[in-house]
Amino acid sequence: LTAELMESLTRVFVDSVSNSFYPVPQEAIGVGSAFEGWIPQEWDGVYRVLVPLNPPPGHAFHLEQNSAGQAAARTFSVRVELVCTCKGEQLGQKLLCLLHRSQEERRQKRSLLETLCTGSYLDVEKTSRWFRQLVRCSWLHVPQCYSWHLVFQPCSRSCRFQLSRGQRSLMLEVLFGVRQGDSDIFVSSQPAEASCTGSTVWPESYAVAEVKFFQHVARQVPCQSLHLKCLQVFTCILQGTAFSSSTWKTVVMHALTIVPLSRWSRREFVQRLWDIMGYLRFCVQWGRLDHFVLGNERLPAEISLPPAMRGVEPLNLFEHLLRDPAAHREAIQAFDQLQFG
Repeated sequence: LTAELMESLTRVFVDSVSNSFYPVPQEAIGVGSAFEGWIPQEWDGVYRVLVPLNPPPGHAFHLEQNSAGQAAARTFSVRVELVCTCKGEQLGQKLLCLLHRSQEERRQKRSLLETLCTGSYLDVEKTSRWFRQLVRCSWLHVPQCYSWHLVFQPCSRSCRFQLSRGQRSLMLEVLFGVRQGDSDIFVSSQPAEASCTGSTVWPESYAVAEVKFFQHVARQVPCQSLHLKCLQVFTCILQGTAFSSSTWKTVVMHALTIVPLSRWSRREFVQRLWDIMGYLRFCVQWGRLDHFVLGNERLPAEISLPPAMRGVEPLNLFEHLLRDPAAHREAIQAFDQLQFG
C-alpha cells in the first residue's frame, strides 16, 4: 500500500511542479527495518520512505560537508546555485533564465532561493512545510483518496501522516533527500542525533545502501529469511540489554559479509547465532565495531558509493569505549552477562 500510494503521489507531484522552480520529487524509496524485512521489538509502527529531490530548471545543488560535525554523524549543507538556461531558451524550450533576465521578469517567477532556502542553503523545515502542502493539494487526485482518510501529524523535518479505513490504519513518514552524485548515499532530512537539528543541516544517510544490501543478501542465501530471523532473535529477545538494535544490525550485516552466504541455511541456524555472538565479543573486547558502509571494502559491487567515500578510513562505532575505560569495562561485563547470565 505504501509503495502504491507513493507511486500515485509522485505522478501528481511531477505535474504540479513542472512549471515552477520548486524541487522535483523522484520515485520514493522504502527505507528502514520494515523495508529490509525485519521488525525490531521497539519499532514505532511508522513506514518510512525517502523521496529524492532533484533541483528545478535553472538551479543546481552543491553538497558542502560541515566540518564542525562529528565523524560518526557526518552532516552537510545543500547550497543552491542559479545556473544559466539561456541556451535552452534559444532552442525553444520554455525556460526562464533567472540568472540573466531582468529583475522585473524574475519577479514573475520566484526562484528556489526565495522560497525554500535560508540564505543560499536549502532549508529542511521550509521544504517540509512545502511538501506537506504538496501532498494536501495532490490528495484528491490519487485513487487512494476514495478509500482512505488522510490526517497529517506534526513533524518539522519530514511529512508524516496517518491513513485510516475502518479499523485499519497506517502511519507513513516521508523523508526528503539529495543524492550524492549517482550513488546510493544521500543527505536526508532525518536528524541523525539531537545535535543535528539546524534547519539547513542535512545528515548523511546510508539507509538506501542498507536496504540494497539486504535485497542483495536475500537473492544469494539458501534460506531467504534465515539472516532476518537471526537479527529478529537478537533485537527482540535481547531487548533492554546494553546493545541496541542498530548495534545488532551492524554486527549481523558484517557477519553476512564474512560467513559465506551459502552457509546461511536452516540447519546452520544455531551456528550462525554463535558466529554473530562471537563477532560481537571480538568487537567489545577490542573496542572496535566498524561502520557498515563507511570504509567497508566488503560491500557488494552493486551498492554505489560516492568517489570521495571510497578508500576512507573505517569509522569505529565503539570509539567511545576506547576513550572511556569504565564504559569499556561495563560493555565487557554486559556481554559476559548476556552470554553466561
